[in-house]
Amino acid sequence: MPSLPQVPSWSDDVKTLAIDIGGSGFKAAVLSANGSMTTQRVRIETPYPCPPEVFIDTVTHLVHDLGSWDRVSVGFPGLVRQGRVRNIPTLSRRAYDGESDPELEAIWENYDLESALAQAFGVPVKVANDADVQGCAVVEGRGFEFVMTLGTGVGTALFLNGRLAPHLEAGHAPFRKGDTFEEQLGNVARVAVGNERWRRRLVKAIAAYNSFLFFDTIFIGGGNAKHVDPAMLPENARIVDNTAGITGGVRLWDMDS
Repeated sequence: MPSLPQVPSWSDDVKTLAIDIGGSGFKAAVLSANGSMTTQRVRIETPYPCPPEVFIDTVTHLVHDLGSWDRVSVGFPGLVRQGRVRNIPTLSRRAYDGESDPELEAIWENYDLESALAQAFGVPVKVANDADVQGCAVVEGRGFEFVMTLGTGVGTALFLNGRLAPHLEAGHAPFRKGDTFEEQLGNVARVAVGNERWRRRLVKAIAAYNSFLFFDTIFIGGGNAKHVDPAMLPENARIVDNTAGITGGVRLWDMDS
């Protein structure tokens, strides 16, 4: 019977390089074992187009001056399973506000991003959906918790009693008027319709998600969470800081993802 891969035993002072990939920017910082930042958070604009080789070059350049680390966590804007990219709505575009490009989609399809980054950094790497990573930082571990990130698109993550559930691209589900949640609530739509209409759409979206998820708590994060009006949200909603996309990088290593 083949032996199972050995899981590294991390020391109490393990350092994690946490990278948050967004449609408008790549961000990174080094975290202590308790999830606090030990370096400044660095940021670079997201390059377009961004095939894998450009992605790897951009990420390694971004973190060049952050010192050393023992492992890497990456929050990625798409569906990742066992380190491989299965769906990538954001980085398959040739421009920030453009349509998905079939050639870029084909290049990214099934790309082993986790292995490529491990080779580039020379340390163990975990890659997960960016909403999953953000959720790792904010969920309270009580009941069924739903994380919704609002930025270039709409990210989602699900947790049951603090354990990360398999990722679903629920932002791509049908919502209203023939559009998906992402098409109605993504940043292009917010700019087009204005913040007031966008906020009303968000309230409807939360109710729509709850009609089939029946979540106990919803956490709302991402770069566009700053445009949300807390007074319009249900009592079980929490707005969380966008830095969670980085600080969740430590807890990701404790999750069964």
